[in-house]
Amino acid sequence: MLTLDQVKLKSHKHLIGLHPVLAAATVALIERCYARGVNIIITQGLRTIEEQNALYAQGRTKPGKIVTNAKGGSSYHNFGLAIDFVLLLPDGKQVSWDLKRDGDCDKTADWMEVVQEAKALGFEWGGDFVSIKDAPHFQMTFGLKTAQLRAGKEPTAAQVKVAYAKIDKCKGEADEVKKDVIVRVLVDGKKVADGVADEGVTYTPARAVAEALGATVDYDVKTKTMTITSKGDR
Repeated sequence: MLTLDQVKLKSHKHLIGLHPVLAAATVALIERCYARGVNIIITQGLRTIEEQNALYAQGRTKPGKIVTNAKGGSSYHNFGLAIDFVLLLPDGKQVSWDLKRDGDCDKTADWMEVVQEAKALGFEWGGDFVSIKDAPHFQMTFGLKTAQLRAGKEPTAAQVKVAYAKIDKCKGEADEVKKDVIVRVLVDGKKVADGVADEGVTYTPARAVAEALGATVDYDVKTKTMTITSKGDR
């Protein structure tokens, strides 16, 4: 199981250049998703005008399908006010854009768990867009149009303060429960017990897991030793 620091490191380079509020909210998003058993990687943050124009050309003057209606300077990515993400699979290497995947088996799609956490932090979700749905996309506009941003307008100090307050509130709520995150323990797809996740480590009842795998468990009170005997050993 990857630690929180290992997961965060995979997104580090894409946080460079983000507006400070976006950077703080993104870190909080990664942390809150991790606490729910869903790991994510930020695949895009600040995007140059040239990169945006190349993306706009896709499906128009270049091969591929159309993925954006925004030319260079017309995307919130160009101003460090947007991020894109993808699900990180359990092996810590592969990723998934499957909006229906329920890797933590909690009957809520992992993707939508990320969306829930992002909205709580103040992000707008690209999946709610009308013209072109952009499911991996989150942004904070502070009520500004890209034309205003191009003209040099920035979020006000009051808006920034409100945004930070929302992030701090979410982090405070997470701190209150992070010591008592209940996780379901499945063996071959069947729940056998509940465990507790604390600081990136999952604690599970050894007897329930071992017996579900067909092993026997003995405990020596004097030596405080637990012995698990598999079928093969027997």
